[in-house]
Amino acid sequence: MVDQVLESRTGKRTQNGKFYDSAQRHKVEGADACLIRVYQKLRPGIWVFNGIFRLVDSWPETVGSRTVYKFKLELTEEVIVEESQSLHDREMPQTRMIPSDVKRVVYQRDGGQCVICGADDNLHFDHELPYSKGGTSLVAENIRILCARHNLSKGAKIQ
Repeated sequence: MVDQVLESRTGKRTQNGKFYDSAQRHKVEGADACLIRVYQKLRPGIWVFNGIFRLVDSWPETVGSRTVYKFKLELTEEVIVEESQSLHDREMPQTRMIPSDVKRVVYQRDGGQCVICGADDNLHFDHELPYSKGGTSLVAENIRILCARHNLSKGAKIQ
C-alpha cells in the first residue's frame, strides 16, 4: 500500500536500504557479495531454511503508484559458520526440507522433467527412499523429480 523506503524519517537506513547499499557496493565497486540466509514462510509462524545466497544486485521498480526495491540473489554453496560454532560442532539435522543446493543438483541431473514420463510441468521433488521410512533430504542421490501424477500415485512406497 505504501512505498518501500531506503531511509526512515530520521534518516537512518532501513533494512531495504542496507540490502540495497550492499548489493550496489558489489555491483558497482566490486566488493564481495554479502551472504544472506533465505527462509521461506510456509504458514504463520512456520519458516524453512532455503539456503545461503549471495546478494548481487538491487534496483527500484514502480508497481502501480508504489516504488519497491528488487534484489537479485544467487545460490551459493558457501556455509556461514557462527563464531561460536565450528563446522565439526554442527549437527546435520534430519529434516524433510530439501536444501536449495540439493534441488539445484537434482533439477540439472534430471533435466527439469519427470524421470518416469518426461513431463515438465507440475513437478515435485520426491524422496526415492521415503522420508517416512528413513530417507534423507540432504543428498541428491535420494531425491528425484516426478510429475504430480507419478509422485501422488507413489505415496510412501519404495519403488
